[in-house]
Amino acid sequence: MTDRNTSTNCPEFAEHLLRELAPQVLGVVARKCGDFADAEDALQEALIAAATQWRAAGVPTNPRGWLYSVAMRRLKDRVRSESARRRRENEVASEREHEQPFVSPPDAELGLMTDDTLVLLFMCCHSALSPSSAIALTLRAVGGLTTAEIASAFLVPEATMAQRISRAKQSIKSSGVAFRMPTDDDMVERLGAVMHVLYLIFNEGYASSSGPELHRVDLSAEAIRLTRMLRALTPDNGEVAGLLALMLLTDARRAARAGRHGELIPLDAQDRSLWDRQMISEGTALVSSAFASGSAGPYLLQAAIAAIHDESPRVQDTDWPQIMALYGVLKQMSENPMIALNHAIAVAMVGGAEAGLALVSELDTDQKLRGHYRLDAVRAHLYEMIGDDARAILHYRAAAEGTASIPERDYLNLKAARASARS
Repeated sequence: MTDRNTSTNCPEFAEHLLRELAPQVLGVVARKCGDFADAEDALQEALIAAATQWRAAGVPTNPRGWLYSVAMRRLKDRVRSESARRRRENEVASEREHEQPFVSPPDAELGLMTDDTLVLLFMCCHSALSPSSAIALTLRAVGGLTTAEIASAFLVPEATMAQRISRAKQSIKSSGVAFRMPTDDDMVERLGAVMHVLYLIFNEGYASSSGPELHRVDLSAEAIRLTRMLRALTPDNGEVAGLLALMLLTDARRAARAGRHGELIPLDAQDRSLWDRQMISEGTALVSSAFASGSAGPYLLQAAIAAIHDESPRVQDTDWPQIMALYGVLKQMSENPMIALNHAIAVAMVGGAEAGLALVSELDTDQKLRGHYRLDAVRAHLYEMIGDDARAILHYRAAAEGTASIPERDYLNLKAARASARS
């Protein structure tokens, strides 16, 4: 059997495959060596080698085993060698591997037959870490998000998040607690953090916080896949069902959210015939079943709101009073300022833009939300609703300057230009 798969010898395929395999391999390497930071460094070296060699020689028939073996070999080199000698040995090894393609053993010999990604999620939510640090570390290890993307999700500066991730790795190392398979009790304790990670990975995939693309389908699809696995692991948990429903009901609109040229199309202007009815049916069934089985948490309530939007045949049929009520309950459960901002929008749709603007003004003192572009974007929309184009233009432009997403920036600038043309 040849060790190279020439039919998949393309950069796009290799990049997608590396993103999919990296967390699976990292989980096994970290479990083998007991040190997350060393495991991550070794895997990064293996990924760099793969990106170079696979592009030239093709993807191996056993890419997961290839990554694992190379990462473990790099790890052993680190332990065995001093830094100067290690650099020389790695350079020689890299040249030798390029000339003589590495043939990896079957997965069965490496204990890699199962998908360890969900296990890695629980492993990263380590007892030595605070919930926020565990979530940040997991987003890097499992979600593949950059430090800037994670910082955006947490509403903190990138430098702050870089320090938080670095401290998280050091905390695990200095704690002396083994980086190992979590017990059943650990899984129960860490479930909330795992769900939050999956939620953030999905959000980054559905609405990319930076760059030229509106969506990162690989991230949102992976979040849905892992949440399905989590639901199978915890079939009686209504919040896990709610999280999966929220993802499905949101992702169902993806095809209608972008125009022919990748431009953003807001919810009220989308062609609802493009929405995925199969995903909507599955999501609404999950919501109904979870509500019937017990109390509702934040994810289930957000899923219920998404279901109201998805079940409305036209934008004017949207049941905004019910959405406002659900956001009101969510505000009492969560200190997330984005929930309060969405509540203000719902209040504006029910009671008028002035009522919404009054609630938005209350958020000006929120430390997490202060200066965030969404505050300006919502304020601009509400001013536009009452016909105050001058203020709408001001805030649309401020919001456009504050976002790192190019499609979102273009949309906000377009809104400002249209308001300017009217005034």
